[in-house]
Amino acid sequence: MAVTPEKLMDLLNMDLELEYSAAIQYINHAAVMTGAAYGDIIKELKIHANEEIQHAMILADQIDYLGASPSVNVGKILTSKDNDEMLQQDLDGEEDAIGRYKMRIEQAEQFKEFALAQQLRNILATEQEHAMDLKQALGK
Repeated sequence: MAVTPEKLMDLLNMDLELEYSAAIQYINHAAVMTGAAYGDIIKELKIHANEEIQHAMILADQIDYLGASPSVNVGKILTSKDNDEMLQQDLDGEEDAIGRYKMRIEQAEQFKEFALAQQLRNILATEQEHAMDLKQALGK
């Protein structure tokens, strides 16, 4: 998928906004999830929240380095009263992120932005770990 450098910055800013919302969503879900059976995944969600904040910082730094302004907008945040529905919302978000970052790596390499591509690969690896954790918690 060919994009312009300007479009790549717009896409990275969208990714940044979704990292912000992922962190908030994980914080909320970890706080409201209940039940002894969910104790381990609640701890994991708190770790995920911190990792999403790290991703946001990396993206903001990269966007700034490449000459654009990092977004301060927050993407959509989902919640539920049902534990498994919350975990599914989180998994859906991670699967979306995995697809986006795979595309973003290709786009970064198109412009020979190899350092950006490497940072995106690191984020992608973490998002895949998050998806594995959530699938396990959901018994998938």
